[in-house]
Amino acid sequence: MRPSAPLLRVRDLSITHADAVHPSPGDVSFDIRPGEVVLLLGPSGSGKSTLTLALNGLIPHAVPAAMTGSVEVGGLDTADTLTAALSTRVAMVFQDPDAQIVTGTVYDEVAFGPENLRLPLDEVHARTDDALRRVGLWERRGENPDRLSGGGRQRLAIACALAMGSPLIVLDEPTANLDPQGIDDVYAALTDVIAAGDRAILLVEHNLDAAMGFVTRTIVLDRAGRVAFDGPAAEVIRDHADDLLAMGVWLPAATLAAMRMRDAGVGIDELPLTPEELAAALAAATPPGPSAGRVASADDRRPASARPEPLIRARGLTVRRHRTEILHGIDLDVEPGTLTAVVGANGAGKTTLLQSLAGVVPPPRRQVAVDGVDPGTASPRELSNRIGFVFQNPEHQFIAHTVFDELAHGLRLRRTSDAEIAARVGSMLDRFGLEGKADVHPFLLSGGEKRRLSVGTALITRPRMLALDEPTFGQDRARAAELLALLHDLRDEGTTILIVTHDLQLVAEHASHTVILAEGRVHAAGRTADLFRDEAIFTTAGLRLPPLQRMLAATGWSLA
Repeated sequence: MRPSAPLLRVRDLSITHADAVHPSPGDVSFDIRPGEVVLLLGPSGSGKSTLTLALNGLIPHAVPAAMTGSVEVGGLDTADTLTAALSTRVAMVFQDPDAQIVTGTVYDEVAFGPENLRLPLDEVHARTDDALRRVGLWERRGENPDRLSGGGRQRLAIACALAMGSPLIVLDEPTANLDPQGIDDVYAALTDVIAAGDRAILLVEHNLDAAMGFVTRTIVLDRAGRVAFDGPAAEVIRDHADDLLAMGVWLPAATLAAMRMRDAGVGIDELPLTPEELAAALAAATPPGPSAGRVASADDRRPASARPEPLIRARGLTVRRHRTEILHGIDLDVEPGTLTAVVGANGAGKTTLLQSLAGVVPPPRRQVAVDGVDPGTASPRELSNRIGFVFQNPEHQFIAHTVFDELAHGLRLRRTSDAEIAARVGSMLDRFGLEGKADVHPFLLSGGEKRRLSVGTALITRPRMLALDEPTFGQDRARAAELLALLHDLRDEGTTILIVTHDLQLVAEHASHTVILAEGRVHAAGRTADLFRDEAIFTTAGLRLPPLQRMLAATGWSLA
């Protein structure tokens, strides 16, 4: 059979942002044909998100960047075609869903695109209804998008892309803010869309565990933004796992676990991509030592001791937003020196709780105390001396015109000497791989670089408590590992770490304590190892243990 014409043709594409010295991506060429689901991988800063912006004409028409080479979508050259015309060929879901929400209701947001295509009203309604039902937002169609959680807004952005009916759908980290059920819903909807065989998907994704059963092909960019590997997804990951690991690219959790076990002497021939494949590989294998059967946890790293006075105490914490009560009488203690994860289904109130405890959104008076200070009445200076906060969207906290000045801002407010500012900022730039970006505007960084900068700005004043909302979002595997290692170092030095995350595998491996929220209330709280022994605690809160955790618990194998 004659192969179908490509929906997307990229030839010798190089993009250089304003103020950048080198292009990223650089000299990239590939085609995407109907029926393909292409996973785009690469370390942070390799140009993945930049590449997606060139596919619908935002580069070069709207984003300041120099572009060489060509991009053709449905036979149209993006450099010569307006973005509005390209929207009928390419539907986009950005890394930050807030960047594309423009209307006052969920329904209107999804209908906005088809309406601008001047489709018949019946067609607009049919597409909108179908898209909302696919992503589980039909019941909330009359609400303001601002009232949705971060994961809810992510679903909304995906619904908008589905409603456009474009042959090519480009998604940049579409599941980063979603709970497990939301991830399943999104991939089920996308699977239905691709099943007809006349559309294609380009996916930038770090959560490979959910994606591996969906993608058909993988393109890997190296640190210079060039194509390192391109081929069937399973083949690329299995054949080049060591190279990908060295590059800092995310791998499926089962693959990483198998590599660790193989290094420990377990005989595994073909690297697995899923927990089921790992279980099958381990069925005939012999554990290498007596420690097998014990699954290591973050609690193993710290000896039990007498319960100290809490650094953070909440009593009857009740928070309303837009006349809607989000948190309902929260009672919570967080011990000093712990790494506590706050988890829960989308809309459970995780970000609201984190912001209230940190004073980003002042809680009602006398309901929260942090290191003896009431965030409801404390001055910004009092809070900043005790609490560092990292927003879910890094751009929400940038105020300076260069990366250096962004890091230096908090120190300058404390009248730190120029010499010490230079030393501490330089150290932070090196630690987070930003040493070549000191004079770059924060908004011109990649998504992963913005995340690292936002964490650096919170850390540089050395607060006693550090609160982070989805800290590993947008990070490649190497940078996420560095960040988590840094958080452990800070904890060992006495800093109390509080994080909101959807990544329960991260929680199992790194959090000493866990708080599970459900519908604005504390569903359970305690030591992570204790909570993970009872799967029902998570399922009754609308969560599921990671497949790898369930498999290890069932088989008795260990990652220790």
